Amino acid sequence: MFALTVLREILRYVPRFRDRLFVIAIDGAVVEDDNFPNLLLDIALLRSLSIRVALVHGAAKQIERFAGLIAMTPSDTIGTGITDKATLQVAITAANRVSHEILEGLAANDLRGACPNAVTAHPAGIMGGVDQLFTGRVERVDVGLLQTLLERDIIPVIPPIGIDGTGNSYRLNSDAVAVEIAKSLGAVKLIYLCTEGGVRGPHGVIRQMTVEDAEIYLKLHRGELDAASTTKLTHAVRAGKEGVERIHIIDGREQEGLLGEVFSNEGIGTLIYTNEYQAIRLAQKKDVRAVFQLIQQGIRSEELVKRTRADIERTIGEYYVFEVDKNPVACGALHMYPDENKAELASIYVDARYENQGIGGKLIQYAESVARARGVAVLFCLSTQAINYFIQRGGFKLGMPSDLPPARREIYERNGRRSQVLVKALTPAAADVPA
Repeated sequence: MFALTVLREILRYVPRFRDRLFVIAIDGAVVEDDNFPNLLLDIALLRSLSIRVALVHGAAKQIERFAGLIAMTPSDTIGTGITDKATLQVAITAANRVSHEILEGLAANDLRGACPNAVTAHPAGIMGGVDQLFTGRVERVDVGLLQTLLERDIIPVIPPIGIDGTGNSYRLNSDAVAVEIAKSLGAVKLIYLCTEGGVRGPHGVIRQMTVEDAEIYLKLHRGELDAASTTKLTHAVRAGKEGVERIHIIDGREQEGLLGEVFSNEGIGTLIYTNEYQAIRLAQKKDVRAVFQLIQQGIRSEELVKRTRADIERTIGEYYVFEVDKNPVACGALHMYPDENKAELASIYVDARYENQGIGGKLIQYAESVARARGVAVLFCLSTQAINYFIQRGGFKLGMPSDLPPARREIYERNGRRSQVLVKALTPAAADVPA
């Protein structure tokens, strides 16, 4: 069961995802796992939070099983190789069975679902001199049909089978189908539920990668990845390049894994993300004037402690700015205390003209990601007016002056502002971004 703190963490993300779409791609092996009923409960929770969901499923495991029942060897199971006629027929049978199991599960959780013929396919054709026969590619997605279902609170269940304009069926790779559905419907997340548990590096599952990093990793390590992991990572990179902001690869067999991945910074699998921080950059000497003016606004409203221009010039390398049309409209700082393995989040200020646009939250999340990447154990901040904001939106907890590094506590005692100390324990990661 989720603790109350985890529930609060979930609720913190709800406004961000309300009325947005998640495309969830489920491997056939996950549908047959004992955890599948729990996944359906998680999906029901997403729907209760007004998060729309479209499901895409695979059927590789079922194809292998059905083929075994008739003593045949399928030419392809995951939709990336040649599909002969016999394998196509087994694939259709297996896919229909998986679709039905999902629809049964949705009904058991008071959710409505439908399996539409929304994917038009065409033959993959001849590749490398070899005819791929009944292996296909997505040609078009019937966006209007899917949107109609979603608007009527009906979850689309989309199998790895496509049909062309003359009624011929083709075997599709479900990972590729999921990308096309996510792109076409403007999904904010594409979530792959598989049995791999994420992209694995030399030290275990890699928790986060940018799309660019994922592409480089794929080029360097393709030969070390199995077929399932390769297709997941390949299509995750493509999804990111073509507009899907967040792609998650997680183990669908892990209880509460879906919610744990979606509604937390740490997650349980691999998150591949586009760089939404492109508006945030490290401050440079040329930014001293802009940062000083922003901080002066905060000083006048007594939100920030006084800092001179000389103070900012001396530490400008610890500041970062948020730009709109290349003009700094907000700033923040991350001051490191390596001896205590702590860092201070400081000088967060947003120009009044740009308030209530989520910029402050992005600055906080960016600083946290940098701190995590540097292996910082504890992030702390001091506040007199934004205490509730840091607790409710930033995940901080009330602390004590004794939580401060000695050098910082000395300054705290000397300035007499009696600011509230707030702390947040971090889990070190190679990279970290908000869900």
